[in-house]
Amino acid sequence: MTVKSLEKQYIINTYNRQPEATLLLKRGEGVYVWDESGNRYLDFVSGLAVNNLGHCHPAVVEAINCQAQKLMHTSNLYYTEPQVRLAEALVTHSSANKVFFCNSGAEANEAAIKLARKFGKQNRGEGAYEIITAERSFHGRTLAAVTATGQPKYHQGFEPMVSGFRYGKFNDLKSFETLINENTCAILVEPVQGEGGIYPATQEFLAGLRKLCDEHKLLLMFDEVQCGVGRTGKFLACEHYGVEPDVYTLAKALGGGLPIGAMGARGNAADVLVPGDHASTFGGNPVTCAAANAVLQAILADQFLPRVEQLGHYFTEKLRELDYPGIVEVRGLGLMIGLEINGDGAAVAKACQEKGLLINCIGGKILRFIPPLVVDEEQIDAAVTVVQQALSALN
Repeated sequence: MTVKSLEKQYIINTYNRQPEATLLLKRGEGVYVWDESGNRYLDFVSGLAVNNLGHCHPAVVEAINCQAQKLMHTSNLYYTEPQVRLAEALVTHSSANKVFFCNSGAEANEAAIKLARKFGKQNRGEGAYEIITAERSFHGRTLAAVTATGQPKYHQGFEPMVSGFRYGKFNDLKSFETLINENTCAILVEPVQGEGGIYPATQEFLAGLRKLCDEHKLLLMFDEVQCGVGRTGKFLACEHYGVEPDVYTLAKALGGGLPIGAMGARGNAADVLVPGDHASTFGGNPVTCAAANAVLQAILADQFLPRVEQLGHYFTEKLRELDYPGIVEVRGLGLMIGLEINGDGAAVAKACQEKGLLINCIGGKILRFIPPLVVDEEQIDAAVTVVQQALSALN
């Protein structure tokens, strides 16, 4: 039996992979992947914003190999150096004072939710457990994280949802302000909404949320799972706005392809959780942290992030030059870009794949471009050419 037929037989169908349309990928290097037939593709999906350094980055591979030969797992009953060094690096390059490690973005957001609830009880009263999130947001698939997600389609079939979440309109400060009451403990938003359609926050919105949280003694929490680790041209997307959160969450690109999540907290928030409150068997695993340390060393190298910001401007302008009457908007930050069209976005993504470019469509009409941050202008030009051909065929 083929791999694709075995997949249908043995894997629960949560991903809707289609044998005739879904690629079987065999290897990757840099910005490219190859399928089972040896066809090469320019990968502008990046494992859903995971492969910020491209596929199999030599420094990450070396770090993994080196650590795997020494110590692979201990649990958090013991100290390990890669974990502590990674925490030090994250604190050094963010507003956090301390860090908690887990295995995914959903887990990082679950940790933030638990922290916020305990903070609320300690600082605002027993009933202060509500968290305000944004409509169109995405925070993960676990039960609290998916409840925090402001998209009803992800709630269907899993009711009753976790209590204690309210939803405001993204980039509408007044909408959030009216939801604050004596039961509120925190506000959680993405500086750039990813799964919701690539919508960057406005300066007024994020700065206003910071002011509201300060006035009401709430935690301001930023989900940087997709937009963090250099994706927007800053280490954290919130740096573009000069707004510091009390808590932030990371995952995806942090591990360079290995699963890791992190929650950073500052000030009083960093001391809310105590032994027994929260834990993770695999969180801060030595091999994964070694990989993450290699990722940070590359991302934080001189001129890496300014180059990402420059390439983001270049890519955005190239997309705006596309000749297609159905373009609604090109938006994004750095190399996290959405192209909204009046048309069948899934058909465009399929046509691009047939021409050797991998992108994905969200919401039926938004083409998402999240290439490896090591991409160059020539590869961006090649991608734009393919998109133009796909749009022309659709038209």
